[in-house]
Amino acid sequence: MISVTPHPHLDDRPSPAWRYARDSILLTGRSLRSIPRIPERLLDVTIQPIVFILLFLYVFGSAIHVPGISYKDYLFPGIIGQSLAFGIIGAGVATSNDMTEGVVDRFRSLPISRVSIITAQVLAQFCEALLGMVIVVGFGLILGWHPHLTAPHAVELAALMILGVFAFTWAGVFFGMLVRSPDAMQGVGFIVIFPLAFMAGTFVPIAGMGAVPRAIAHWDPIAALVASVRQLTEGIHSSGSLQLDHPIAAMVVWCLIIVGICVPLALRRFNHMLTN
Repeated sequence: MISVTPHPHLDDRPSPAWRYARDSILLTGRSLRSIPRIPERLLDVTIQPIVFILLFLYVFGSAIHVPGISYKDYLFPGIIGQSLAFGIIGAGVATSNDMTEGVVDRFRSLPISRVSIITAQVLAQFCEALLGMVIVVGFGLILGWHPHLTAPHAVELAALMILGVFAFTWAGVFFGMLVRSPDAMQGVGFIVIFPLAFMAGTFVPIAGMGAVPRAIAHWDPIAALVASVRQLTEGIHSSGSLQLDHPIAAMVVWCLIIVGICVPLALRRFNHMLTN
């Protein structure tokens, strides 16, 4: 009778879930470690929002009057929402850059989980977006912004921001795999996201806009984001459409829709790119 002895290291092999988690963390670290070599990667989440704050607070702010609230308290929730939305562009550019420079091809030759490659991209961009949120909030507090946050509202705002960053990052990663170059992603991103961000009540009230931009703003997903941040930090309740009447619920719905559409499409697109 022949007995079969198991390989001594067979049981020591990591499970697929462990390999996936390990590879995702390692690749995320690789992406974040490249920032000191390419610090301009963080311009969109560090310098850009500060430039918008200084321009609108000290250049245009004297000409903008918002009834019942100082312009400083009105502006910073809008900047937070805009910075989160602009994360789509940053995630798309970084993804397109990795796809076009052959980084993914090098990863494909390594014994790592394929899904961990795109997961790491999302996690790295998620970390960069959170850094941008911290910088905007910190800069706002330094300049005298006084959010009226209760403890429950602070927890609700943090959860909403995390959900929003997660959803918008996945959208950026997906769009970054559709375009042919990082420049194309940046151009298309600004053409789409920039006007939506401005029409979202970021800098001026939606009620004072013309009929066409006001109609778009009433159903702009970024408008729901900005309105929800204002409601939680300043107690301002917007109105004009169903989503502005209930901005927090609308933002959660928008995020779930974005995740439900972009995650499977991004994974499908990524698998298609790996096999071709």
